[in-house]
Amino acid sequence: MYFTDRGIEELVERRGEESVSLEWVASQLQAFVDQNPEFETAIERFATFVARGDEDDED
Repeated sequence: MYFTDRGIEELVERRGEESVSLEWVASQLQAFVDQNPEFETAIERFATFVARGDEDDED
């Protein structure tokens, strides 16, 4: 198990029943980067990955 899996599991456990918009998620990501600018590159890559969905699998 990767260390990040614990955070993902906590997210699902605490908020898994909620429905949220991608706009809300984007807002949360922006707030996170504002507070933690050292993670800007990782969040940018994650956002791009989510935005593209399955497009990259067509290679």
